[in-house]
Amino acid sequence: MAAKFFKSDVSGKEFPVSERVSARTIRHSILDLIQQDHPQFLHDSVLAVSELNEYRSLVVEDFLKKEIGELSELEKTVLNSITLNQTLTDKIDLDEEKKLTFGQKIADRVASFGGSWTFILSFCGFLVIWITVNVAWLLNKGFDPYPFILLNLILSCLAALQAPVIMMSQNRQEEKDRDRAKKDYMVNLKSELEIRTLHEKVDHFIMDQQQELMELQKVQIDMLKDILEQQNKN
Repeated sequence: MAAKFFKSDVSGKEFPVSERVSARTIRHSILDLIQQDHPQFLHDSVLAVSELNEYRSLVVEDFLKKEIGELSELEKTVLNSITLNQTLTDKIDLDEEKKLTFGQKIADRVASFGGSWTFILSFCGFLVIWITVNVAWLLNKGFDPYPFILLNLILSCLAALQAPVIMMSQNRQEEKDRDRAKKDYMVNLKSELEIRTLHEKVDHFIMDQQQELMELQKVQIDMLKDILEQQNKN
């Protein structure tokens, strides 16, 4: 019965045969990197897919350093997710998912109400009632006669308080936009790197198939030689 496990020439650990990768099918850039850490790793050596993915991640990291420079936390998070085969959605939380403080909730509600038709119509109604009461009902001798100094004071105070509250909400919206931009950047970067890795895997698969076809051709050639030798003897 065929063995179900093989021993890696990189770590010396045993892995399932389904994860076996021959050194002959590995790209030269990755093979050179492996041989730097393990000089005994030759063309006849083998390793596991998980070990190969770690070196692929190192090659990608080296590529990013050449293209971008020093890696930020965003690039490191992307590389880590590729190495561990994880998604990014569980690492990047949008601001909507974070717990808001009481002040942030108030700022959002004030900004939402202050920028609505409900506020505009309600305030217009308030102004009409205020002016009507003082001019028509109290004959401009009420608590705020024309030119409505008290009303102007209320409007000035309202504008002075409403403006910074709305700015607080806008600042938080900008933070949310920056978080979304970071998430888009990380997702796009991971997609690009995953495509590069996919090309690597496809090339590896093609090289592996070519190696098997070459081995099969060698066996067929040996069989043909044996048949010809037998025919010549007869």
